[in-house]
Amino acid sequence: MNMIMKQLNFKIVLLFLTIYVCPHRTLAQKDTLLYRTLIQDSILIPQKSQATIEEEEGIFTEVPKHYRKYDKRVHRYRSAWEALIPTHTKIQYAGGMGLLSWGIGWDYGKRGQWETDLLLGFIPRYSSRHFKMTMTLKQNFIPWSVYLGKDFSLEPLTCGLYFNTVFSDDFWTEEPDRYPHGYYGFSNRIRTHIFLGQRIRFDVPEKYRKFSKSITAFYEISSCDFYLVSAFTNSYLTPLDYLRLSFGLKFQIF
Repeated sequence: MNMIMKQLNFKIVLLFLTIYVCPHRTLAQKDTLLYRTLIQDSILIPQKSQATIEEEEGIFTEVPKHYRKYDKRVHRYRSAWEALIPTHTKIQYAGGMGLLSWGIGWDYGKRGQWETDLLLGFIPRYSSRHFKMTMTLKQNFIPWSVYLGKDFSLEPLTCGLYFNTVFSDDFWTEEPDRYPHGYYGFSNRIRTHIFLGQRIRFDVPEKYRKFSKSITAFYEISSCDFYLVSAFTNSYLTPLDYLRLSFGLKFQIF
């Protein structure tokens, strides 16, 4: 009888342990799995950086010196070609470069104060039988700009020079024999001009930009070498005889 009671008590104790201890063990296992998950998800401890992982695994990504030199050469090569991309277009009326001229240009300098333009123009048939084409290489300098508000800016002074040529046999490089030697002293195929002017710029709001980021209207007063020589040697000439007025628009692309 005592033996039976002992066996019965052992079974009761075993059943008790099964009911109360096993669930706690299961929860402990779950807590362990949760802890591991948190570690993997970097909740409890931060992830190792890629550099640390590569260092521990013996992976070295340092670029060899000869490859660095190659990359620098490629970068300089690409930068040189990118510098040739025009930053603006320009259209100009009159100015001793034809009735109407159009071309491309480049802005550069710390404040974009320098401009170089290459323009093609035309001269209609006035007294000649055929119209003529012109080409102009122009250098501009804009010392400063004044913000006026509401996307408008004033450039109170622009100056520079440009070289213009006319594609026609009527203009010569060397002085023809029909003139006395040294009568002109310079070629009339290439004219050298100087100019002064002013500009006003409108910065197009970003939501309205399609082709240009800004539009600049300008005027210039110019004269060429031939007109200036004539003005100094002929006192009867007035400024209207040797000065030229021109107007234009500049469309800033970049």
